[in-house]
Amino acid sequence: MTDGVRNNRRDLLKGAAATLSLAALARTALPGGAFAQGAGPEVKGAKLGFIALTDASPLFVAKEKGFFAKHGMPDVEVLKQASWGTTRDNLVLGSEGNGIDGAHILTPMPYLISAGRVTQNNVPVPMQILARLNTNGQCISVAKEYLDQKVALDARVFKAAVEKKKAAGKSVKAAMTFPGGTHDLWIRYWMAAGGIDPDKDIETIVVPPPQMVANMKVGTMDCFCVGEPWNAQLVQQGLGYTALTTGELWKDHPEKAFAMRASFTEKYPNATRALLMAVLEAQQWCDRPENKDEVAAIAAKRQWMNVPVGDVAGRIKGTIDYGDGRVVENSPHVMKFWADNASYPYQSHDLWFLTEDIRWGKFDAQTDTKALIAKVNREDLWREAAKALGVTTIPGSTSRGKETFFDGKVFDPADPAAYLSSLDIKRIA
Repeated sequence: MTDGVRNNRRDLLKGAAATLSLAALARTALPGGAFAQGAGPEVKGAKLGFIALTDASPLFVAKEKGFFAKHGMPDVEVLKQASWGTTRDNLVLGSEGNGIDGAHILTPMPYLISAGRVTQNNVPVPMQILARLNTNGQCISVAKEYLDQKVALDARVFKAAVEKKKAAGKSVKAAMTFPGGTHDLWIRYWMAAGGIDPDKDIETIVVPPPQMVANMKVGTMDCFCVGEPWNAQLVQQGLGYTALTTGELWKDHPEKAFAMRASFTEKYPNATRALLMAVLEAQQWCDRPENKDEVAAIAAKRQWMNVPVGDVAGRIKGTIDYGDGRVVENSPHVMKFWADNASYPYQSHDLWFLTEDIRWGKFDAQTDTKALIAKVNREDLWREAAKALGVTTIPGSTSRGKETFFDGKVFDPADPAAYLSSLDIKRIA
């Protein structure tokens, strides 16, 4: 890449993103802005989708512990989706089309859907992120055939194993859950930092989270990135081991989001507040240490994840048996639902996801990230719902500031182009 091209790209991205500000906080006009104070929900229900993952627990808890009903939404349905592709399709349909109104979702997906990057005929379907559901709690796992190599945070070890396998005439496949989604970005970052080009050196495949372990069992892939409980289940079944938790890549990184169709939030602002208050209250409940066992018991139920409680309980409490001899108690990378502002949908975090999706060609380099974030990220609604719940520790900024990754790279929300330029392997379309 020439200096001129690099500088042009830097200027484009910097100009689009440097002014992330409190503009969204100024939204006050109904129906799409501030909530109508004192009014009850316009409707009593909504259809919310989820994938069978531990980080969907706030939705399970909000339903089972009565938080939706408490806030005037007793008819909320929490509906299992077969894959992230199915979640997308049902969000495009909306409940009026026998789909869903909102979902537990990979944070980049509302952006990809809103921009029409992953929809049929590239038709945009406006989405809005109302909260982050969790931080941390995902893993990159590898097949047991790599046990002797002790693959871990440094992907150069995996690179050597990949080169050896390819030299023997065998293919190497890495599975993630949705192109441009969080798991895709975590495994790409890890491999690229270790010198593996995920677009050239291996084959990436899409596998729904609940099918990861079964596919590993029949040898479909060499490694995968997914949320819990599927990494723990892989270890429990002796089919592979956890190479690293994604919190080791980036401590307290953002993960899933709670998002709604913009048509719902704009038509039903009070119902939106009720849903959001219920989810925030459930997140607080999920993060209390005394509730962890019950969270695991609820999440493991047949209607939610349909797995043994033991596959959920250990890791949700911070005990990680990696399956290769490493066992960590009280992991600093435990999944968080509320602690340390885990629920707050920082705009700077959304910018990182957009920047990485630009890196890998899911968005164009000319994407106006500032404008897109202003449309999709509704942290102003989060603030209002939190205040209505009596939350006093509300972040004072839409940015968490500079973020440092395991390999020393720094993401500065004021200059994402400099971050892109610092990376070892880039695929900017």
